[in-house]
Amino acid sequence: MQEHQEAMVKSLIAVAWADGRMDGEETEVIEALLGAFEVPEDSAKELREYAREPKKLEDVPLTDLSASDRRLLLQHAVILTFIDGEQSADEVRVLDELVQRLKIPAAEAKVLLEAAEARAKRLLDLL
Repeated sequence: MQEHQEAMVKSLIAVAWADGRMDGEETEVIEALLGAFEVPEDSAKELREYAREPKKLEDVPLTDLSASDRRLLLQHAVILTFIDGEQSADEVRVLDELVQRLKIPAAEAKVLLEAAEARAKRLLDLL
């Protein structure tokens, strides 16, 4: 598994824990990412173990992400916050913190967040 992929998955695990729990839908998203990244089973097992306990963004090596990976992470994070049907205030706070930690300019972050939120809502309508 490449470092940027691990950082992406670990970051999304932290986002999944934003509301204090990591439910079935969130676990399914993490599992889908492990499959999409073709993570070897030994690494996937380590990431599943990592996800068992609550995580925060400061636990994640965000410096392993390129500029485009950071933007992609933010968009995935928004979708993940809606996966249970609603976005909590804690999840919004974590997204705000993520924007700061990723060093994405505010104007660009606003556009990315709005687009990802619209995409997340469309995906929910399909479920």
